[in-house]
Amino acid sequence: MDSRYNPTEIEHGIYQLWEKSGYFNPDNLPHIKSSSKPFTIVLPPPNASGKMHTGNVLMIAIEDLLIRWKRMQGYAALWIPGTDHAGFESQITFERQLKKEGKSRFDFDRKTLYNKIWEFVHKNKKDIEEQIKSMGASVDWTRYTFTLDENVIKTVHSTFKKMHDDGLIYRDDYLVNYCPKCGTTFADLEVKYVERTDPLYYMQYGPFTLATVRPETKFGDTAVAVHPNDKRYKKYVGKEIEVEGLSEKMKLTVIADSYVDPKFGTGVVKVTPAHDKNDYEAGKRHNLEIKRVIDLNGRLNNLAGKYAGLTVFSARKQVAEDLEKKGLLVKVDKNYTHTVATCYKGGHDVEPMIVPNWFVRVDDMKKSFKKPAYDAVKKGTVKIYPKWREKTYLRWIEEMHDWPISRQIVWGIRIPVWYDVDKNPDLMVTFLPNHPNLPNQPNTTVTGKISDLIKNYSLPEIESGLQNLFAPANAEYVVSPEKPKGNYLPETDTFDTWFSSGQWPLVTLGFPDSKDFNRFYPTDVLETGWEIIRLWVSRMIMFGMYITKNPPFHSVYLHGIVRATDGRKMSKSLGNVINPEEYQKEYGTDALRMGLISGTANGKDFNFPRDKVIAYRNFSNKLWNIARFILMQTEQNNVIAGLVPAEKTATTRPHRQAIALAGAARVAATKEDKAILKKLDSLTRKVTQNLEKYRFAQAADDIYHFVWDDFASDYLEKSKEHLNRSGDIHHARNASQAMQSGGAQNKDAINRITTLLHVFLTSLKLLHPFMPFVTEAIWQQFPSGLKHNDLPLLIVQWPKVGN
Repeated sequence: MDSRYNPTEIEHGIYQLWEKSGYFNPDNLPHIKSSSKPFTIVLPPPNASGKMHTGNVLMIAIEDLLIRWKRMQGYAALWIPGTDHAGFESQITFERQLKKEGKSRFDFDRKTLYNKIWEFVHKNKKDIEEQIKSMGASVDWTRYTFTLDENVIKTVHSTFKKMHDDGLIYRDDYLVNYCPKCGTTFADLEVKYVERTDPLYYMQYGPFTLATVRPETKFGDTAVAVHPNDKRYKKYVGKEIEVEGLSEKMKLTVIADSYVDPKFGTGVVKVTPAHDKNDYEAGKRHNLEIKRVIDLNGRLNNLAGKYAGLTVFSARKQVAEDLEKKGLLVKVDKNYTHTVATCYKGGHDVEPMIVPNWFVRVDDMKKSFKKPAYDAVKKGTVKIYPKWREKTYLRWIEEMHDWPISRQIVWGIRIPVWYDVDKNPDLMVTFLPNHPNLPNQPNTTVTGKISDLIKNYSLPEIESGLQNLFAPANAEYVVSPEKPKGNYLPETDTFDTWFSSGQWPLVTLGFPDSKDFNRFYPTDVLETGWEIIRLWVSRMIMFGMYITKNPPFHSVYLHGIVRATDGRKMSKSLGNVINPEEYQKEYGTDALRMGLISGTANGKDFNFPRDKVIAYRNFSNKLWNIARFILMQTEQNNVIAGLVPAEKTATTRPHRQAIALAGAARVAATKEDKAILKKLDSLTRKVTQNLEKYRFAQAADDIYHFVWDDFASDYLEKSKEHLNRSGDIHHARNASQAMQSGGAQNKDAINRITTLLHVFLTSLKLLHPFMPFVTEAIWQQFPSGLKHNDLPLLIVQWPKVGN
């Protein structure tokens, strides 16, 4: 055995040993029968847009802990790996790369762009797979799933069709969060709100002075609103006022609505239903006209007159200047602080925009989509750990509105819908004509109504160069994964990633009729970060209940977010990002895993526990040195021959306990022996109970202190003294003869060695799910006669009290 433990030299070989054994696959476990109870976890698929972070390491450490523990307990333990195509995030990341090359997504048709992103993502995917392996994850690679696999796409399309037929899918003009910069819609949960200081403009509006941060949207105003109880303006409610504009006068109705804050500005607000969520809802209540004045590129349209074509920010500045020239700008508060909606990835301002979108109908709690998911948690069918996180889940389900599931991007699963161009002449299409480009010139796109475009271009040419298609909300369509016969163009929107990943437990197990699905569904535990309980966990439960009538798992364990050592969220701009690979290289994967596990508790956020990682690096070295000492004692004293007849020193029978070793340790034991064995039994009981209750940090802490304090610092040190006093044992030919010699010291020495061996090997078993590399490496150093089997520690039986 080497003099020191070097994880960088050992870990790769240990993982290869596990992979070669085939024991990650429950079908190959020698101790598992077809009737064995399954235990299943699906790995939350890391985004293929880049490498994994410390949160992923914590996730893998906890899930691997659970799987290894259950595998050792005799369950048919299955852990399914995979990666997520991460639609928007991957495309944005790829577009940054294109920008460095002087290109953009608009230089390519959909198919070409998709293939380029595919190559980019698959390189990242391979890197992630290697990261998962380096972290020791005992996942079944034969069942690996990628969210753009054919079977996944087929299932997602089938679910969409079923929901559409059941009236849970609809298409409509709706006010959504739209990012002109990213060119796509975002769900409410994907919007990040930031506090910002902007000018607050006080404008003259007929008889009123009102305040707004967005004077450029005045061309889309369709009313002026006041609070119903505001006595200052009661006489105006229901009347029409004339507002002097920048090009022509506008006539607006004064409405009374309780959404108006009488204390904001002057208590009067302009109503722009097409570009403000509150205004949109007020517009529906009062049947107001909806006038969109900002296009999908973030520029003002023809309704803005001379300002048409200007970006929102340019138009805002110009409109304010012109209002001032006309005497319509009363004053400007340049230090107005307010909250601004931005897209979560790029930080660009999000525009509330009326855009045709596909929606899942979830608003009505009486409908069949979200209520079963609510009841599953409320009634305890699905338990959430820690329990106080249940409120987050239930409140979200109660408040959840209809869910926009379409994204205006290429990278993802295309919504399986087709439009007949003959029946839908108003389809707006952008495409790249199929003709050679001039040297060094970018591709030139063509945009227009399909009824006009087909006069000059063939439909196949338009389809082959297609970039985007925008259909009116009332357009006729056909739901089909395959192109129907006739003159059809495809929907170019793709599914929101959460729509496809929400079906993750189904697609990974081969829904609807595979052997895996019939055996392993529902899964057992969903382990993930608390921050996506609404985005992902809720949707998986919704889909599971809707499609199978069963929740996809019975338990949800939510870990906290790993923050930087300074307590702030990790950010490249702050320079506080922690690279897991650096810690793996310096301290070993086990130390990193154990440090993170022991550093978290009850699903709360926590600072990266660097001190604990270092402590567990030292702990790995301690284990290695203990093993070297015990091996030296067993070798010097030929303990194998003294414990059990030679023909029984090794067996290939799975989970065979070292009964002779345990028995030798307990028979004629001294007070010190009995004390450490009693503590070992207590530890075994506590660790098992804590794991059953998902108290991972407590279980880790208990093992650490037992091995370091009770075993190494106390019992082992005292044992060295006893063994030094029993020097005559080294002169006996073997331990059996020494035992027969009758010397009290010899008997005590042999008992010490067998007890040391039993306690240490049992400790390795308890530690293995937490620190798999170092425990397996040590286990492999012990002769099979001492372990009573030739099996890797990976599938050795979990300790039981008393043996």
